[in-house]
Amino acid sequence: MSNPLDTDAGSELFSSYEAELKLAQADLNQKLDQITELSGEPRKAAIRQADRVLEEAHELLGQMRIEKQNIPTSTRNKVNQRFRNYESDVDSCKRKLKTLSDDRKALFGNRYTDEPSDEILEQRQQLLSGTERMERSSGRLRNAHQIALETETIGGDTLADLQRQRETIIHTRDTLLESEGYVDRSVKTLRGMARR
Repeated sequence: MSNPLDTDAGSELFSSYEAELKLAQADLNQKLDQITELSGEPRKAAIRQADRVLEEAHELLGQMRIEKQNIPTSTRNKVNQRFRNYESDVDSCKRKLKTLSDDRKALFGNRYTDEPSDEILEQRQQLLSGTERMERSSGRLRNAHQIALETETIGGDTLADLQRQRETIIHTRDTLLESEGYVDRSVKTLRGMARR
C-alpha cells in the first residue's frame, strides 16, 4: 500500500523524512523507556544516546519544515496537522528526557541525597580536616624552602666576604714582606754608612 502523501502531497522527500522521523521517534521512545530502569554510568550513557536521537529528530523536523513548503496548498493542511503532531511528540520526548536527566538520585545512585547521613557528614569532615592539614604542611614546606633560599643567599654573601678578606690578607702579607725587604736593605745601607 502506498503512502497517501506520495500522491496527495507530491513530495517524496517529505515522505522519506517522515519515515525517518517515525523510526527516530520509535528509537527515542525505546531509549527513554530503558533509561527509567538504569542508574549510574549506564544511565548517563543511555541519556547521551537518547539526546543524540533527539537531535536527529529535530534535524528531520527542520528538513520537513523546509520541504512542506513544496507541497501543493490543497493538501498542505493535512500535512501541517501531521507535522504539528510530530513536533508535539518530539517536544514531549524532549521534556521527558530532561526530567530523566534531572533525576540526580537515579544518575548518581545512592551517593546523592539531599539530606546527607551522619556517615557522609563524618567523611566530609575528615576530608576537610585532611585538606586543612595538607594546606598547613604545604605552607610549612613553602616557608622552609624560602628559609633555605635565604640561607643559601646569606652563605653565598659570607663566602664572597671571606674571599675578599683573604685577598686583603694576602695583599697585606705581600706588602709586609716587601716592606721587610726594604727594611733589610736600609739596615745594610746604614751599616755600610756607619763603617765609613
